[in-house]
Amino acid sequence: MSTPPRIVSFRVTTPAQHSAPAAESILSGQPQVTTWNHYTDDSKQFFAGIWAATHGAWRVRYTEHELYHLLAGRIVIVATSGERYEFAAGDTFVIPAGFVGTWEVLEDCRKIYAIFERAG
Repeated sequence: MSTPPRIVSFRVTTPAQHSAPAAESILSGQPQVTTWNHYTDDSKQFFAGIWAATHGAWRVRYTEHELYHLLAGRIVIVATSGERYEFAAGDTFVIPAGFVGTWEVLEDCRKIYAIFERAG
């Protein structure tokens, strides 16, 4: 008999993973990133957790679909087409797979994320 799935609470502490955008993608600043991944499904296609970043700007290219809810801070995302999006604490949005542009942290930010990345 298999174990039934359990609810995953973000109140439970999970180890922090520290990183930075790839050096060749950084446009300004020295952004630092911290991720607390609370959930990964068995297929390794769905992830959810909390992510934080410090001031800076870098190039992004999304292979995944990602839902964001900003808990703190202010960011600007600019598509290669020139469309500019500014978000602040309390805003919720989705970046679809295939998006290419820049991500800039104007004020240190923290977000809840849910990512779906199709396998293969």
